Amino acid sequence: MSCKTDTGKLTEINGRQIPIDSTLAETDSIATFVEPYRNRINEVLDSTLAYAPNPLLLKDGERTSSMGNLMADIVFEQAAPIFNSRSGKDLDFVVLNAGGVRSIISEGNVSARNAYEVMPFENYIEVVELSGSAARQLIDFVAKSSRRHPVSGIRIVTDKNRSLESVNIQGQPFDENRNYYVATSDYLVNGGPSVGFFDEIISITETDYLIRNAIIDYFKKVDTLKAVADDRIKQLN
Repeated sequence: MSCKTDTGKLTEINGRQIPIDSTLAETDSIATFVEPYRNRINEVLDSTLAYAPNPLLLKDGERTSSMGNLMADIVFEQAAPIFNSRSGKDLDFVVLNAGGVRSIISEGNVSARNAYEVMPFENYIEVVELSGSAARQLIDFVAKSSRRHPVSGIRIVTDKNRSLESVNIQGQPFDENRNYYVATSDYLVNGGPSVGFFDEIISITETDYLIRNAIIDYFKKVDTLKAVADDRIKQLN
């Protein structure tokens, strides 16, 4: 006699979609176990961190938005000292993508939950070093875009056809003969939704800082959120 093990062979896999909706009954034992954790999370997320005297919107300006401007300014303010401490260099400007700003902030109390609504993704702030020519390509991409890509630390003026008229970075005229340090999201550095954002990167400095955490930290240190859709990107008629 001999022992034989029939391991069998997989011949078919069947699958079906199981909808998760209100028709599913709650399991009491699981609900009871989860409840204190859920209550604590909601308590933290809904605690007031700041106040918005006016709504911060996504489409309230011709080329910019109050919500996009706030987010770009937060990234600049929170990331600049980290970048300086790690590299000894100063941050020049910020460029984010319009699709990365996912919600408005309504007038009234502002909480950590608002930060999760605005930035639901696990995106980190990274600083890329670009040559002057690569920086010009990036700026030209932002200038010609039909979307309101958030920027900070830079002012772009275009003609009616969205060709560059002038560019100022930190109050100084753009200089194609020098390198620039640009803060953005690791999503864009790694390819993002468009090839046009970052080409020919010289170096990358990681901050290990989630954009969402930067937003929450900013909310905690200010009393009132102030942002408007200004002319940091302006198109001449």
